[in-house]
Amino acid sequence: MEKLSRRHFLKSSATVAGGMMISFHIPAQDPSQETMIGPVAPMTTSELNAWLTIDPDNTITIRVAQSEMGQGVLTALPMIIADELEADWRDVRAEHADVNRSIRQAGVYKRMLTGGSGAVRISRPYLQQAGAEAREKLIKAAAETWGVSPQECHADYGKVHHKATRRSVTYGEVAGLAAQLSVANVKIKSPEDFSLIGLPKPRLDTPEKVDGSAIFGMDVRLDNMAYAAVQHCPVLGGRVRSFRFNAIRNMPGVILAVRFDNGIAVVAETWWQANKAAKALPIQWTIGDEGKTHSETFRNEYLAALGTQGTSVLKQGETLPALEVSEKIIESDYLVPYLAHASMEPLNCTAHRTDEGLSLWLGTQDPESALNAASKLAGVAPEKVQLTNCLLGGGFGRRAHTDIVEEAVQIAMEIDRPVQLIWSREEDMRSGRYRPMAAMRFKAGFDLEKQVVAYTNHSVTHSILRDLGAPVDNGIDPTSVEGLSNMPYEFSPKSITHTIKNTHLSSYWWRSVGSSQNAFAMECFIDEMAEAATTDPILFRKQYLANRPDLLEVLEELRQKSDWNKRLPPGTARGVALHECFGTIAAQVAEVSVNNGKADVHRIVSVVNCGNLVNPAIAEAQIESGIIYGLSAALYGKITIEKGRVLEDNFDTYHVIQQSEVPIMETHWLLSGGDKWGGLGEPGLPCVAPAIVNALHKITKRRIRSLPISDYYLQRA
Repeated sequence: MEKLSRRHFLKSSATVAGGMMISFHIPAQDPSQETMIGPVAPMTTSELNAWLTIDPDNTITIRVAQSEMGQGVLTALPMIIADELEADWRDVRAEHADVNRSIRQAGVYKRMLTGGSGAVRISRPYLQQAGAEAREKLIKAAAETWGVSPQECHADYGKVHHKATRRSVTYGEVAGLAAQLSVANVKIKSPEDFSLIGLPKPRLDTPEKVDGSAIFGMDVRLDNMAYAAVQHCPVLGGRVRSFRFNAIRNMPGVILAVRFDNGIAVVAETWWQANKAAKALPIQWTIGDEGKTHSETFRNEYLAALGTQGTSVLKQGETLPALEVSEKIIESDYLVPYLAHASMEPLNCTAHRTDEGLSLWLGTQDPESALNAASKLAGVAPEKVQLTNCLLGGGFGRRAHTDIVEEAVQIAMEIDRPVQLIWSREEDMRSGRYRPMAAMRFKAGFDLEKQVVAYTNHSVTHSILRDLGAPVDNGIDPTSVEGLSNMPYEFSPKSITHTIKNTHLSSYWWRSVGSSQNAFAMECFIDEMAEAATTDPILFRKQYLANRPDLLEVLEELRQKSDWNKRLPPGTARGVALHECFGTIAAQVAEVSVNNGKADVHRIVSVVNCGNLVNPAIAEAQIESGIIYGLSAALYGKITIEKGRVLEDNFDTYHVIQQSEVPIMETHWLLSGGDKWGGLGEPGLPCVAPAIVNALHKITKRRIRSLPISDYYLQRA
């Protein structure tokens, strides 16, 4: 009997309204036996520009330069082009843009890095331009066909129309001619003229993910492909001293072993065989003082560093004299741990070195960097590296790094066949690059009227840029102080300082970057200040945001939508937080209770101002996925170090929230319009932890100043 794979199982399933009806047979159909009914007519595809092609049957294929990792870019970005194109959305298809073409044609796709909530925020203007230019080419082509002026024609719903003669032609009929024409001085639409942007269109990538035809990096299968698993040094920074390949040489399927500076990869006929052999391989490591480190040591060192002077980030007025005459002073220290990215799809890359060059298949957030890294390592020109970007099973910043690519290429150079390298879940967790650890100290002074008269903040953070070997000007990594250095509250005088403190762990961009830890500390301390001023937390925030009407509007909307002033059952409370990042203002209220020593989050209400929305359904999903990710981190997330080793190695030790723990989520939009196009992939996360912690204080009368919350046994006051 032929083996039934998960993917063939899905492909033989049928979806119906109200649920899923499963229909399958055994053995599963062999894809090579699939047949097409009837003759296939030849089709000539016309490329109007690098971003889109149109077939004679009116099928419009739009190329997307950003990576799809669940955030919806394969739908949102085509909507921007299709709106300007005046396309019939039913005719639109999407595919990833070719990174090789972008390199050959001097960056024709502009920005291919996916991160910083920048897909819509940064690429929107030139995507509109691409759609508008294609539209005008089609109009010009139709006008030439009819022998009339283009000014007498207009495009609408996939056709060009000539009003005077009531003639019309489909895009597919004139696309061939349009591709040969050029246009200039094309104007793009203003938001008030959008016809497609702003509508909750279904995602284009949903059907293939439902029927199993979607290709993620781990789904790549090539003829004669081998598989590789890796064992890295258990202490980050350690190196391979020696290993004994003879101990595993005769294990089933084993082909060879490839040595890296910090680990050994074993290649075999199946990944199961490779992983089993890699775990059995005797390896001796060279480990320095990194093997003596512990999380508690890091904690003590970070808190001690809060007492140092640090580097000045921002100074307005003299805080020391103001503190000396303050009627009341409050001071608090906050601490957050390292966090894993914990993508559901572990890191993987398939590579094949041939006489013609190098081919790669993977899901990456930065295809250009991946291609260039592979080119350099393999010693071939970038033009001879063919990279196929697959769907990503989660990225969160981690898949912008090139380490998995570099290892796969090294293996491919040693074997004359395609090879797929997969990091096991344990390797992904233990050898990852983590959200930085950070400590923050806040101090505020109040006068007799309980007005803030002085504010200071000093932060100590592991620097991502320093890990990457990038310049850190004046001892300040901007990502470490985002949200602290540009805080919106009008406290004066104020002083903000910073200290870089790296450990042997490696750090990397994590969803919402510095805002993830800094908003937690800042917004919790703002609540502490409100309590010291005996003022409602929302009213206190409003008081010191008088010159930010946009923030005030969001807070007022949140007060109403969250039922802020309505009574709750005993043992339940609401907490609030506000933060601005990636061009978007987000504020949240969390409704929380304490039961059996732990926090239960029942409801999170968000009010968001990102200026404009491309697809409301996708936008809401992005905010709420950020909430889920932030909720896992707030409740459970931490990386623990013992003798230099990371203890968390899978989801049984690195906990994420269960479906039963997901709260009711409400997302409300305040759209200011105009030229504001804020990002949405990350702003839903930063407010989650402080909103929950601020609510818990009302219940327990205890301030939680270090995460995760699960480290505490909670009791009602």
